[in-house]
Formats: sequence, C-alpha cells, structure tokens
Amino acid sequence: MKYPTGNLRIHQFSALYPGPRLIVTGAVHGSETCGTRGIERVLSELDSGALAVVRGSLTLVPVTNPLAYSKGERNGDRNLNRNLQPCEQPRDNEDRIANVLCPLLAQHDVLLDLHSFRAGGEAFAMIGPANNTGDLEPVRHATPEQALALRLGPRRIVEGWLSTYAVGVQQRLARTKPAERAELLSTHPSYGIGTTEYMRTTGGYAITLECGQHLDPQGPEVAYKAILRTLTLLGMIAPGAVELADPKRAIEVLQLYEVIDREHADDQFAREWASFDEVTQGQLIGTRFDGTPVHAPSGGRIVFPNNKAQPGQEWFYLARPSDRKLKP
Repeated sequence: MKYPTGNLRIHQFSALYPGPRLIVTGAVHGSETCGTRGIERVLSELDSGALAVVRGSLTLVPVTNPLAYSKGERNGDRNLNRNLQPCEQPRDNEDRIANVLCPLLAQHDVLLDLHSFRAGGEAFAMIGPANNTGDLEPVRHATPEQALALRLGPRRIVEGWLSTYAVGVQQRLARTKPAERAELLSTHPSYGIGTTEYMRTTGGYAITLECGQHLDPQGPEVAYKAILRTLTLLGMIAPGAVELADPKRAIEVLQLYEVIDREHADDQFAREWASFDEVTQGQLIGTRFDGTPVHAPSGGRIVFPNNKAQPGQEWFYLARPSDRKLKP
C-alpha cells in the first residue's frame, strides 16, 4: 500500500453504541514497519467484515511519518517522537505532522503506539509513571494503563522514560555551549515528550509497544495481536478474536534511570549488545573516541543500544529492577 508523503492516511470506525475512543499508530519512525503491517491486517479484517467495532470508536494510522517511511529511515527531517507538540511556525516535516497528530491524539481516550528497535531483543511494553500530581508527568489513569500493558503479551514492562530524559537534558546542557543550545532540540526541556507522553497530557492513557527487532518476522504478528487484545480488553470487539495474555504470569518490571549519548562517530561498543542484556556494576560497555572507557554505574540491563547513533543522540539506556507492583 502506498502512503503519500504529503498527508496522513487516517482510518476511522465508529460503532453505533458508545464506548472508548482508541487510536493505534504505526511507523512513527519510518524504519519501524511491524505496526504498519499489523494495522493493515486489522484494516483488511474490518473491511471484509471478519472483524467489527461494536462499541466506541477506533482510529488507525498505519504510517504516522510518511516521509520517513518513504525513505525507509527512522526520521523524515528529525525524530517525530521527541519534543512532540503543536507548533505555530512549523519548520520541518515533523512539526507539520505534529500539528495534525497532536489534535488527533487529544480526541481519544487511549493510544497504542507500535514500534520496533534496531538491536536484537524480545518485545516489551513501555508505560508511564504511577498516578501523581507532579510537574514532570502528572498522570491520572495509571491503573487502566498498567492493566492494558499486562494483557498485551510481552513479559517485560519498562517505566521511567520522561524522568530519564530530564536527566539526559541536564547532561547535554552541561556539555554544550549556550550559543549551541538554541539549535539543539535535545537540550529542550520537552525533548522526551513523544506520542504517549503527549497523550497523557490530554487526559488519556497510552502504551508504547516495542514489537521486537525491526526485521523480526514475528513483529507484525505481535503488533496485530496487541491491537486485537486492546480492542478486546476495552470491550470494543466481540470476545474470541484473540486470547488476552494472563495478567498474573511472571512479569519483569524495569525502571529506566540513565540515557547515555554518543558523543563522537568513533565511540564504539565493547561488544554487540542486545536490549535487556545484563550488565554488572563497573562492566565496560563501550569506549569513547579518545579512549575513555564507559562503564555501567550499577548492575541492571542495557536497553536500545544503537551502534548507528549520530553524535549527540542516544547511544544506549540503562535500566534496573523497579519496585513498582503492577496490578491487573
């Protein structure tokens, strides 16, 4: 299916009975196509009558960044999933998408955002913080959000995205000159805000589902089942299309606590890392271009290692076990 770069193809289905308003997005990053394939499969079943929305409304956006998708690359002009907010004077492709996408998100109650990642590793879900009234990411709907995450299928759930980014922004500010900061989105206080974080600011709740490595042949199936499980849990389709994951199965909950940037093109990993590889305190993770070693400050897991990261962009993340208890 073709997706013209100058517009967003948005599919909407409204039942004749009231219910939740769900939006599902794919290809926020153009090289992450498992969500697109999963959404297209659901669309085909809706069009054929094999599947029907019986309550509420469903919005499907198979390709959220058509320019990046047409290039087969992560970004069009920049990363759409950072500093996502409406812009009065859009300067690039992603600003223009944000001016369409942000109001669209605000019209919904729930967002399922489908992604994949570069390095090896299995699928996992990302959730927001517990309910709070703080300044960084106030949340009111953590309970249904975590209930959804527990039923999507992956055995790992990760939290701590925006708080980790706040630390990353401070680190970038410390190593950049004031004159450089005006042109660096990565030093903006809102840099960590993407689709799910923006959705929470509108009063809704959201899950980022990382469906596996970009080329994993099971990725589209993970995405497809996640859409059906979300629709089933929300009571938007008749039961039986797919079995919900057991919320009482063994789940590993991790807390992101640090993001490390690549500072130079010659920064190198010490080995080929996959997401959720274990690291021990003091273990060598990589070496800077000048020979400075980069060690793990504590034990835990490495997440999203990216050996193709551009200088100044995220090289890898670190996570450790969370003490948060998720309840169905």
